[in-house]
Amino acid sequence: MGASGQPGCFECCIKCLGGVPYASLVATILCFSGVALFCGCGHVALTGTVSILEQHFSTTASDHALLSEVIQLMQYVIYGIASFFFLYGIILLAEGFYTTSAVKELHGEFKTTACGRCISGMFVFLTYVLGVAWLGVFGFSAVPVFMFYNIWSTCEVIKSFQTNVTVPGDQICVDIRQYGIIPWNAVPGKACGPILENICNTNEFYMSYHLFIVACAGAGATVIALIHFLMILSSNWAYLKDASKMQAYQDIKAKEEQELQDIQSRSKEQLNSYT
Repeated sequence: MGASGQPGCFECCIKCLGGVPYASLVATILCFSGVALFCGCGHVALTGTVSILEQHFSTTASDHALLSEVIQLMQYVIYGIASFFFLYGIILLAEGFYTTSAVKELHGEFKTTACGRCISGMFVFLTYVLGVAWLGVFGFSAVPVFMFYNIWSTCEVIKSFQTNVTVPGDQICVDIRQYGIIPWNAVPGKACGPILENICNTNEFYMSYHLFIVACAGAGATVIALIHFLMILSSNWAYLKDASKMQAYQDIKAKEEQELQDIQSRSKEQLNSYT
């Protein structure tokens, strides 16, 4: 506290730090990190997947034309997801600042409105819907991880059979057509033995496999962040609801006190007039 009675720099910093909604800040960082991992790694992994299919499993462009269009559409969707969640995370962080009780102490009397409570309720509903949607995205992102893991584990089996001459590795194959991502008339559609092992040793396979794992982890982190946001928003909405009730009570109390003061003033005036 300064000599003039004004708070010092340290006290102001403590007040400002007290006004930060740390829960919302942590959820925002987790959400940004999860979305960035999912979008960035997913985009590169999809490109690598198309390259692997074109070079080793579907040499005819018309056989995987539909898959290429779907993957290109998914990459555009990834751009939209990244942009949307960047804005949505900032909005939720701002909403966290708005409903932090320390902000009320910093900026004076805190007034809630029906519009503010409605907006908070809308954020709760929207975050719940997005959380359910991201659960689906998380499950969907696990599918390519499962496919690449099957290919990788098959390659490991081939390597282990190289020391066993009684079991030829050429009979061990992976048929991509059984997953439904390319039609059954795609040529060659499958890879066996040393050819499959060479695919697993390529840099594109290694990168795509691990990038899909990271993208799946990013989707999981985003789900956790949205659940965190949902708990925060529900708590904030309850806070706004209680604040509105307290505000209504204070308004009624102030009105009654004003009426009582008016009655007392009129009574005094009447007594003075009689005397």
